[in-house]
Amino acid sequence: MPLKVAAFYQFAALPDFRELREPLRAVCAGLHLKGSVLLAHEGINGTIAGGAGAIDALVEELQYGALFGGRLDSLEVKFSHAATMPFARLKIRLKKEIVTLGDAAVDPTRQVGTYVEPADWNALISAPDTLLIDTRNAFEVAIGTFDGAVDPGIRSFGQFKEFAARHLDPAKHQKIAMFCTGGIRCEKASAYLLAHGFTQVYHLKGGILRYLEGVQKEQSRWRGECFVFDERVALGHGLQERHLQERYSQERYLQEPQTNGDSHE
Repeated sequence: MPLKVAAFYQFAALPDFRELREPLRAVCAGLHLKGSVLLAHEGINGTIAGGAGAIDALVEELQYGALFGGRLDSLEVKFSHAATMPFARLKIRLKKEIVTLGDAAVDPTRQVGTYVEPADWNALISAPDTLLIDTRNAFEVAIGTFDGAVDPGIRSFGQFKEFAARHLDPAKHQKIAMFCTGGIRCEKASAYLLAHGFTQVYHLKGGILRYLEGVQKEQSRWRGECFVFDERVALGHGLQERHLQERYSQERYLQEPQTNGDSHE
């Protein structure tokens, strides 16, 4: 029976994130789940796999259970499936940021760009005055991206600031649309641009994964596959496994989640 995979994140104030680590580990272990979850003062970011009932129980606990006390009631969750377990073990890690940008002034709980639903994305990125930017790492972009998207050529999301400083100008680029695997990197990137004078900043709600899940291939402007940070390597339309292990080395490409990629999104 296929396993269920949940990729999730939320920016939320978690000043007690260190104390949450072991209770969360116990919940996941009790449900026989594997995967990776990042906890930080600014929120949670993770990708977890297991039986369908166990995954549903975890999401219920995260959103409405006593452990987080309702602080994750706006959790962004995307579900997919895996033929075999895509993770070797369970990891619950403490981080300075749930997706690393390295700018303490950026706070997605205060301001982010305008969310765009997958059904409305094609119209936005087709507009001639829209600059479309892929906020993911260069190796992810090489596997697949949207038609016409700018590749920042970055090796890690933390380099997005340098890309923006060199190549983006609020006076010239008045309408920017961004996307990432699951949405988390775009939340920080849009918050960063808004804080630096850009006014029309949009990002794909739920990321590439939500788009591939909901937009039919015939209407899609996505080309290639979407890299994911687990042993499935990449997903295609309908979030189907693409089995690209022979093309992309596990040792080279499987890294710590940056997202839900972005854990991973």
